[in-house]
Amino acid sequence: MAQEPQAETARAPAVGELTPPDRTLMGPGPSDVNPRVLRAMSTPLVGHLDPSFIEIMNEVQDLLRYTFRTDNQWTIPVSGTGSAAMEAAIGNVVEPGDTMLVPTNGYFGGRMASMARRAGGTVVEVDAPWGDPLDSDDVADALAEHDPDVFGFVHAETSTGVLQPDVPELTAAAHDQDALVIADSVTSLGGVELRVDDWNIDVAYSGPQKCLSCPPGASPLTLSDEAMEKVLSRDEDPRSWYLDLSLLEGYWGDERAYHHTAPITNVYAIREALRLVAEEGIENRWNRHERLAGALKAGVEAMGLEMNASDEYWLPSLNAVRVPHGVDDGAVCDQLLEQYDLEIAGGLGDLAGEIFRIGCMGHSARPENVIYVVTALGDVLESMGADVDPGTGVTATRRALEK
Repeated sequence: MAQEPQAETARAPAVGELTPPDRTLMGPGPSDVNPRVLRAMSTPLVGHLDPSFIEIMNEVQDLLRYTFRTDNQWTIPVSGTGSAAMEAAIGNVVEPGDTMLVPTNGYFGGRMASMARRAGGTVVEVDAPWGDPLDSDDVADALAEHDPDVFGFVHAETSTGVLQPDVPELTAAAHDQDALVIADSVTSLGGVELRVDDWNIDVAYSGPQKCLSCPPGASPLTLSDEAMEKVLSRDEDPRSWYLDLSLLEGYWGDERAYHHTAPITNVYAIREALRLVAEEGIENRWNRHERLAGALKAGVEAMGLEMNASDEYWLPSLNAVRVPHGVDDGAVCDQLLEQYDLEIAGGLGDLAGEIFRIGCMGHSARPENVIYVVTALGDVLESMGADVDPGTGVTATRRALEK
């Protein structure tokens, strides 16, 4: 009797040990992670409802309140990247039929608009050119004209290198029209001055991978009592079950009831990253970013390059530098990776091909990294025929660091 043919054994993929390159991360994020945070991520897991993890949750919330400069009860790390925190903020606060006023002066104002539309809201805009902040008078006029339910702005626009000034004026104008204020603080939290309570911001969200130097996966979010009251009194459930804050309230509130399995390792990581913030002191951390980014700025300007944002609106955590005439920004970024294991990035949206985006954030904001990026950038640009003076740039950076 003929023997039945045997099924062919499936061949397992031959995948070797994980060996990513050892980069110096000076782009718009992620930033270099402090070794203490990496060690925390290797800590053994406990259950997401384990009493010890409940205590960790409490500690993370207290540390987030300190870093946001708020007393908001509703302050949590959202399970997901910064975009998840952004969608949790907008998707819960904006109800179908609401009107949201958003800025046009950068890539992430456009993302606010997209999320508000998906939440069922009507989007109206307050205009400003890419590379400029919002003007408080223009915001007041737009608020009076459109009478929105929600006003959103980007505190630190990653796509342009602009830091929004006069935040208390913006929030006051919005509250005069009974609008809640949502602030994108993805590139500002832990890096530049941000005072949620003193500036009367109703909702602020951020990402952990920038100025907090924490791997993405648990993203800061804070809501005032007034904002949370709107969330809990909605007539219609938010369109996302996973990011429904009325359900998450059961897990992160007093009840500590199951909603989803929290990313335990990421919560360990953000706890350690926030401990580093508290140890340094938040004001000291703001000052460190300004001092080190100031040295970077001095170096690129002395080399012969121009900043995209004026000094008045310069964002220390994300330095937007104009690409010299005749230079391909993508080729420069590729050469920095290949030759120096150094990451910076090109522009987005309206500024694609026109700027380099150089981060100076968190654990990456160290003197040796600032010297390194100025040296490497000058070398690559000079090799490509750009009209730059790398030596003068490095000297200016060193002098600025010595002050």
